[in-house]
Amino acid sequence: MLEEVSRIAAEAGRIAQGRCGGDFRRWEKVPGHPVCDIDLEVDAYLRKHLSALDPEAGWLSEETLDASDRIERRRLWVVDPIDGTRDYLRGRPGWAVSVALVEDRVPVIGVLAAPARGEHWTAELGKGARRNGERLKVSGRAELSGARVPADQLPAADADLVAVPKPNSIALRIALVAAGEADLVATLRWGFEWDIAAAALIASEAGATVSGALGQPLAFNTASGEAFGVLVATPGIHAAAVERLRERAMEVV
Repeated sequence: MLEEVSRIAAEAGRIAQGRCGGDFRRWEKVPGHPVCDIDLEVDAYLRKHLSALDPEAGWLSEETLDASDRIERRRLWVVDPIDGTRDYLRGRPGWAVSVALVEDRVPVIGVLAAPARGEHWTAELGKGARRNGERLKVSGRAELSGARVPADQLPAADADLVAVPKPNSIALRIALVAAGEADLVATLRWGFEWDIAAAALIASEAGATVSGALGQPLAFNTASGEAFGVLVATPGIHAAAVERLRERAMEVV
Protein backbone atom coordinates (compact mmCIF):
# COMPACT_ATOMS: atom_id res chain seq x y z
CA MET A 1 0.00 0.00 0.00
CA LEU A 2 2.76 2.50 0.89
CA GLU A 3 4.47 1.91 -2.45
CA GLU A 4 1.25 2.63 -4.35
CA VAL A 5 0.40 5.72 -2.29
CA SER A 6 3.96 6.94 -2.76
CA ARG A 7 3.70 6.51 -6.53
CA ILE A 8 0.37 8.35 -6.71
CA ALA A 9 1.64 11.24 -4.56
CA ALA A 10 4.82 11.50 -6.63
CA GLU A 11 2.80 11.74 -9.84
CA ALA A 12 0.60 14.41 -8.26
CA GLY A 13 3.77 16.31 -7.40
CA ARG A 14 4.97 16.05 -10.98
CA ILE A 15 1.65 17.43 -12.23
CA ALA A 16 1.94 20.41 -9.90
CA GLN A 17 5.61 21.00 -10.64
CA GLY A 18 4.95 20.89 -14.38
CA ARG A 19 2.46 23.75 -14.06
CA CYS A 20 4.44 25.84 -11.56
CA GLY A 21 5.36 29.21 -13.02
CA GLY A 22 2.90 28.76 -15.87
CA ASP A 23 -0.40 30.38 -16.66
CA PHE A 24 -3.18 29.40 -14.26
CA ARG A 25 -6.06 30.96 -12.40
CA ARG A 26 -5.70 32.02 -8.76
CA TRP A 27 -8.06 33.51 -6.17
CA GLU A 28 -8.72 33.65 -2.43
CA LYS A 29 -11.19 31.26 -0.80
CA VAL A 30 -11.30 33.68 2.11
CA PRO A 31 -8.99 36.66 2.70
CA GLY A 32 -5.44 35.46 3.26
CA HIS A 33 -6.05 31.91 1.96
CA PRO A 34 -4.97 31.68 -1.68
CA VAL A 35 -5.89 28.85 -4.03
CA CYS A 36 -5.31 28.15 -7.70
CA ASP A 37 -6.80 25.82 -10.28
CA ILE A 38 -3.74 23.54 -9.94
CA ASP A 39 -4.89 22.79 -6.37
CA LEU A 40 -8.16 21.54 -7.84
CA GLU A 41 -6.46 19.59 -10.64
CA VAL A 42 -4.16 17.80 -8.22
CA ASP A 43 -7.04 17.17 -5.82
CA ALA A 44 -9.08 15.51 -8.59
CA TYR A 45 -6.11 13.34 -9.60
CA LEU A 46 -5.50 12.21 -6.03
CA ARG A 47 -9.15 11.46 -5.35
CA LYS A 48 -9.49 9.37 -8.50
CA HIS A 49 -6.43 7.24 -7.87
CA LEU A 50 -6.47 6.97 -4.07
CA SER A 51 -10.17 6.08 -4.06
CA ALA A 52 -9.45 3.37 -6.61
CA LEU A 53 -6.71 2.06 -4.33
CA ASP A 54 -9.06 1.87 -1.31
CA PRO A 55 -12.69 2.51 -2.31
CA GLU A 56 -13.95 1.94 1.26
CA ALA A 57 -11.91 4.79 2.73
CA GLY A 58 -13.52 8.18 3.34
CA TRP A 59 -12.14 11.43 1.95
CA LEU A 60 -11.02 14.65 3.63
CA SER A 61 -9.23 17.24 1.51
CA GLU A 62 -8.66 20.96 1.67
CA GLU A 63 -10.09 21.36 -1.81
CA THR A 64 -13.13 19.05 -1.62
CA LEU A 65 -16.46 19.65 0.05
CA ASP A 66 -16.37 17.57 3.23
CA ALA A 67 -18.47 14.39 3.01
CA SER A 68 -20.36 13.93 6.25
CA ASP A 69 -20.21 10.13 6.16
CA ARG A 70 -16.42 10.04 6.49
CA ILE A 71 -16.52 9.87 10.31
CA GLU A 72 -18.41 6.60 9.98
CA ARG A 73 -15.58 5.06 7.99
CA ARG A 74 -12.78 3.12 9.63
CA ARG A 75 -10.25 4.44 7.11
CA LEU A 76 -9.86 7.92 5.67
CA TRP A 77 -7.71 9.58 3.02
CA VAL A 78 -6.50 12.94 4.35
CA VAL A 79 -5.10 15.10 1.58
CA ASP A 80 -3.69 18.56 0.96
CA PRO A 81 -3.11 18.79 -2.81
CA ILE A 82 -0.63 21.66 -2.42
CA ASP A 83 0.41 22.44 1.13
CA GLY A 84 2.23 25.75 1.03
CA THR A 85 0.24 27.33 -1.79
CA ARG A 86 1.81 30.75 -1.18
CA ASP A 87 5.25 29.39 -2.03
CA TYR A 88 3.82 27.56 -5.04
CA LEU A 89 2.22 30.74 -6.39
CA ARG A 90 5.49 32.65 -5.93
CA GLY A 91 7.54 29.97 -7.66
CA ARG A 92 9.34 29.05 -4.44
CA PRO A 93 10.13 25.44 -3.46
CA GLY A 94 8.50 25.32 0.00
CA TRP A 95 5.37 23.37 -0.99
CA ALA A 96 4.41 19.71 -1.00
CA VAL A 97 1.65 17.28 -1.91
CA SER A 98 0.52 15.74 1.38
CA VAL A 99 -1.26 12.37 1.54
CA ALA A 100 -2.12 10.31 4.61
CA LEU A 101 -4.19 7.21 5.21
CA VAL A 102 -5.83 7.30 8.62
CA GLU A 103 -7.18 4.14 10.22
CA ASP A 104 -9.13 4.17 13.48
CA ARG A 105 -8.18 7.86 13.88
CA VAL A 106 -4.45 7.17 13.59
CA PRO A 107 -2.28 7.92 10.52
CA VAL A 108 -0.84 4.65 9.22
CA ILE A 109 0.67 5.87 5.94
CA GLY A 110 2.10 9.31 5.22
CA VAL A 111 3.70 10.72 2.08
CA LEU A 112 4.98 14.19 1.22
CA ALA A 113 5.99 14.81 -2.38
CA ALA A 114 8.12 17.95 -2.65
CA PRO A 115 9.56 17.84 -6.19
CA ALA A 116 10.69 21.48 -6.19
CA ARG A 117 13.01 20.56 -3.30
CA GLY A 118 13.99 17.20 -4.78
CA GLU A 119 12.45 15.47 -1.76
CA HIS A 120 10.07 12.57 -1.30
CA TRP A 121 9.12 11.70 2.28
CA THR A 122 7.40 8.47 3.33
CA ALA A 123 6.36 6.74 6.54
CA GLU A 124 4.36 3.71 7.60
CA LEU A 125 3.18 3.12 11.14
CA GLY A 126 5.72 1.02 13.02
CA LYS A 127 8.12 0.87 10.06
CA GLY A 128 10.00 4.16 10.25
CA ALA A 129 10.24 7.24 8.05
CA ARG A 130 12.41 8.00 5.05
CA ARG A 131 13.40 10.86 2.80
CA ASN A 132 14.50 9.84 -0.68
CA GLY A 133 14.89 6.33 0.67
CA GLU A 134 17.17 7.30 3.57
CA ARG A 135 16.02 6.42 7.09
CA LEU A 136 15.23 9.47 9.23
CA LYS A 137 16.02 10.14 12.86
CA VAL A 138 15.39 13.24 14.96
CA SER A 139 18.24 15.13 16.57
CA GLY A 140 19.32 14.33 20.10
CA ARG A 141 18.72 17.85 21.44
CA ALA A 142 17.77 17.77 25.12
CA GLU A 143 17.80 21.51 25.97
CA LEU A 144 15.16 23.93 24.72
CA SER A 145 17.54 26.89 24.62
CA GLY A 146 19.34 26.78 21.29
CA ALA A 147 16.69 24.62 19.61
CA ARG A 148 16.34 25.18 15.85
CA VAL A 149 12.93 26.39 14.69
CA PRO A 150 11.85 26.95 11.05
CA ALA A 151 10.86 30.62 11.22
CA ASP A 152 11.24 33.91 9.39
CA GLN A 153 11.55 35.71 12.70
CA LEU A 154 11.28 34.55 16.30
CA PRO A 155 9.35 36.50 18.98
CA ALA A 156 11.36 38.24 21.68
CA ALA A 157 10.21 35.65 24.23
CA ASP A 158 12.00 33.00 22.20
CA ALA A 159 15.24 34.87 21.56
CA ASP A 160 17.20 31.92 22.92
CA LEU A 161 15.99 29.72 20.05
CA VAL A 162 17.61 29.60 16.60
CA ALA A 163 15.69 30.36 13.42
CA VAL A 164 16.38 28.15 10.39
CA PRO A 165 14.93 28.50 6.86
CA LYS A 166 11.14 28.09 6.83
CA PRO A 167 9.19 26.57 3.95
CA ASN A 168 5.63 27.87 3.64
CA SER A 169 4.31 24.30 3.99
CA ILE A 170 3.67 23.39 7.63
CA ALA A 171 4.02 19.73 6.63
CA LEU A 172 7.57 20.35 5.40
CA ARG A 173 8.42 22.28 8.55
CA ILE A 174 7.34 19.29 10.62
CA ALA A 175 9.31 16.98 8.34
CA LEU A 176 12.45 19.01 9.03
CA VAL A 177 12.22 17.86 12.65
CA ALA A 178 12.03 14.26 11.41
CA ALA A 179 15.20 14.83 9.38
CA GLY A 180 17.11 16.31 12.31
CA GLU A 181 17.36 19.67 10.51
CA ALA A 182 15.11 21.39 13.07
CA ASP A 183 14.30 20.57 16.67
CA LEU A 184 10.90 22.20 17.23
CA VAL A 185 7.81 23.23 15.27
CA ALA A 186 4.74 24.68 16.97
CA THR A 187 1.53 26.34 15.83
CA LEU A 188 -0.75 28.04 18.33
CA ARG A 189 -3.97 28.21 16.33
CA TRP A 190 -6.78 26.04 15.10
CA GLY A 191 -5.70 24.14 11.99
CA PHE A 192 -6.92 21.38 9.74
CA GLU A 193 -6.09 17.69 9.77
CA TRP A 194 -4.97 17.75 6.13
CA ASP A 195 -2.13 20.12 7.05
CA ILE A 196 -0.50 17.74 9.50
CA ALA A 197 -1.67 14.12 9.14
CA ALA A 198 1.10 12.85 6.85
CA ALA A 199 3.85 14.93 8.44
CA ALA A 200 2.83 13.94 11.98
CA LEU A 201 3.36 10.29 11.11
CA ILE A 202 6.68 11.01 9.39
CA ALA A 203 7.91 12.90 12.45
CA SER A 204 6.72 10.35 15.01
CA GLU A 205 8.21 7.47 13.02
CA ALA A 206 11.53 9.34 13.04
CA GLY A 207 11.38 9.53 16.84
CA ALA A 208 9.81 12.97 17.42
CA THR A 209 7.18 13.60 20.05
CA VAL A 210 4.03 14.89 18.36
CA SER A 211 1.08 16.52 20.15
CA GLY A 212 -1.37 19.37 20.06
CA ALA A 213 -0.28 22.83 21.19
CA LEU A 214 -1.15 22.08 24.83
CA GLY A 215 0.54 18.69 24.79
CA GLN A 216 -2.71 16.85 24.13
CA PRO A 217 -2.79 13.75 21.88
CA LEU A 218 -3.77 14.38 18.27
CA ALA A 219 -6.81 12.62 16.85
CA PHE A 220 -7.81 12.42 13.21
CA ASN A 221 -11.10 11.96 11.38
CA THR A 222 -12.82 14.16 13.93
CA ALA A 223 -16.21 15.70 13.20
CA SER A 224 -14.73 19.16 12.59
CA GLY A 225 -11.58 17.97 10.83
CA GLU A 226 -9.65 20.44 12.98
CA ALA A 227 -7.15 20.35 15.82
CA PHE A 228 -5.86 23.05 18.17
CA GLY A 229 -2.27 23.55 17.18
CA VAL A 230 0.52 21.09 16.73
CA LEU A 231 3.78 20.77 18.62
CA VAL A 232 6.49 18.55 17.18
CA ALA A 233 9.84 18.31 18.93
CA THR A 234 12.69 16.07 19.87
CA PRO A 235 11.66 14.02 22.91
CA GLY A 236 14.17 15.81 25.12
CA ILE A 237 12.62 19.26 24.70
CA HIS A 238 8.94 18.54 24.06
CA ALA A 239 7.76 18.96 27.66
CA ALA A 240 9.75 22.18 28.07
CA ALA A 241 8.30 23.54 24.83
CA VAL A 242 4.74 22.76 25.96
CA GLU A 243 5.37 24.56 29.24
CA ARG A 244 6.91 27.61 27.56
CA LEU A 245 4.06 27.96 25.06
CA ARG A 246 1.17 27.06 27.38
CA GLU A 247 0.24 30.62 28.39
CA ARG A 248 0.34 31.83 24.78
CA ALA A 249 -1.70 28.85 23.62
CA MET A 250 -4.32 29.40 26.32
CA GLU A 251 -4.85 32.96 25.10
CA VAL A 252 -5.88 31.53 21.72
CA VAL A 253 -7.88 28.45 22.64
